[in-house]
Amino acid sequence: MSTFDPSTPLAQEVADLTRRRLALADATLPVPAETRIFTVANQKGGVGKTTTTVNLAAALAQGGARVLVIDLDPQGNASTALGVEHRAEVESVYDVIVGDAPIRDAVQQSPEFPGLWCLPATIHLAGAEIELVSLVAREQRLRTALEIYLGEVEDMYHYVFIDCPPSLGLLTINAFVAAKEVLIPIQCEYYALEGLSQLLDNIKLIQRHLNPKLALSTILLTMYDSRTNLANQVVDEVREHFPAETLTTVIPRSVRISEAPSYGQSVITYDGNSPGSLSYREAASEIAHRSVV
Repeated sequence: MSTFDPSTPLAQEVADLTRRRLALADATLPVPAETRIFTVANQKGGVGKTTTTVNLAAALAQGGARVLVIDLDPQGNASTALGVEHRAEVESVYDVIVGDAPIRDAVQQSPEFPGLWCLPATIHLAGAEIELVSLVAREQRLRTALEIYLGEVEDMYHYVFIDCPPSLGLLTINAFVAAKEVLIPIQCEYYALEGLSQLLDNIKLIQRHLNPKLALSTILLTMYDSRTNLANQVVDEVREHFPAETLTTVIPRSVRISEAPSYGQSVITYDGNSPGSLSYREAASEIAHRSVV
């Protein structure tokens, strides 16, 4: 006689994961007709910017898209998670924006997926904010280099994701000027919206003076814990303020997501059947199906 009870919370969770896994397996991701360039930004640290950048990029690459990740954070965590070399001697995004090196000389293919590439960050990027101050067209150096690179590659990139440092300095401004869309990860925790108005004001300034094509297109809620009232309150508040921009998918707080970078992997390849991996794949599917702003 079977003791399995399909009404228990665990059984319901397993059934839900199986349903989501099957739905993703049957789904086909559309690819855009022209390159979509996202800046992943939030001046608050620890909200999941790098994690979101890496896992969305990997999920879209898994779905057949060609994706470029530009690691603009001096910590180089996106480069680590994508398994690309970023020792001090490696040519990197620093050489591109400060030294005028072409992106084609610094870009590396990630071992994650054939269509996933990374422009790595090295420790040299830590001093780039100071060095950029005296350079000509200091806010537009990344855009210029990226436009040249995208114009010369044989196979079009469908997506470019720029991972920003947790600040609103010249590196982040370069990212805003180079992008067409802004993706803001917001953690489902106390003070989640603190500083967001300043970020939105900065985006408006960039739109007005440097990049009129820039638009806030996507907000992704991260580190969600359904057991807490606070997390649900944050979700409701963000969706109330940004109903069109906020993705339906929320990213759960997950040990597997946190573990993956230490193995030089995204959670998509580290544990593809985990709730965190399924959530990022669902978020990537939403982004792929949304029309360009």
